Amino acid sequence: MSKPILIDEKKCIGCSLCVKDCPNSYLYLENKKAHTHETGCIECGHCYAVCPQGAVSMANYDNKEEPVVSMTELDSDTLLQAMRSRRTIRHFTKQPVEKEKLRKILEAGRYAPTGGNAQNVSYTVLGSRQKQAEKICVSLFRKGQELGSPFIDFLKRVKITDDFFFKGAPLVIVVSGKNKVNASLAAAYMEIMAESLGLGVLYSGFFTVCAKLSRRLRRLIKLPKGEEVVTCLIIGYPAVKYQRIVPRKALKVKKI
Repeated sequence: MSKPILIDEKKCIGCSLCVKDCPNSYLYLENKKAHTHETGCIECGHCYAVCPQGAVSMANYDNKEEPVVSMTELDSDTLLQAMRSRRTIRHFTKQPVEKEKLRKILEAGRYAPTGGNAQNVSYTVLGSRQKQAEKICVSLFRKGQELGSPFIDFLKRVKITDDFFFKGAPLVIVVSGKNKVNASLAAAYMEIMAESLGLGVLYSGFFTVCAKLSRRLRRLIKLPKGEEVVTCLIIGYPAVKYQRIVPRKALKVKKI
C-alpha cells in the first residue's frame, strides 16, 4: 500500500515548512529533505498546501493545482452585514435551482472542516423522492396531532398542510454523519454558499425528528449505516423579501 503523502526529493529544498505545519508530526527532515513516517497521516493536506516548490503530492487525491484565495479578499464589513441580514426562508418560488448552483453548494460542504480531517459527512439530494419523504413526515406529524402528542405543543394549533415540511421548495439536501459537529459545520458552509447565490435556506429540525422516528423514512433516503440525520436544508429562490435587519439581544461574553 502506497503512502498517502509523496515527496519529490528533486523539488524539495528542505525548508521544513511542511514538517512544522504537520498536525500529526507525520513528516520529518533528514539530510535536508522532507520524509514521511510509515503511519500517522490524516491526509489534511497542509504539507501539500504549504510547500513553496510543489514537491508534495497526495496519493489518494486529484492533485490539481489551484491558487489559494484568502478570506481577506472579501470585504469584512459587507460580509458581516450580509450575515446579519440573513433570514430563514419559509416561502419559495417554483423556480428550480440550477445544477451549477447545486454543485457549488455541495462543494462548499465538502470543504468544510472535519475533526481529524475525517471527511465523514454524507449528503443526500432527495430529488425524485422528495414528495414521498414529505408525505411520510406529514403523516407522522398528523398522527401526533390526532393523538395529542406532547412532543410539540404548537402542533395543537398548526395546520399541517401537504407541503408543511418542504414549503414547496425545489431542492432538499439531507446532511448526515456520525459526528454532529462535522455535519453541522458542513451545513453552515452550504447555507452561506446558497445565500451568496441568491437562494434562501430553511434548516428543518422537524425533518430531523421524523428521521429519528421513522424507519421507513430512513430507508427511503438510504441513510448510510451508522449515520444519523443531523440537519436538512430546504433550498430555493425566496418568495419573500425582508427590508431590515432584525435586532438581537446583547452579546454574552465572559472575560476570564
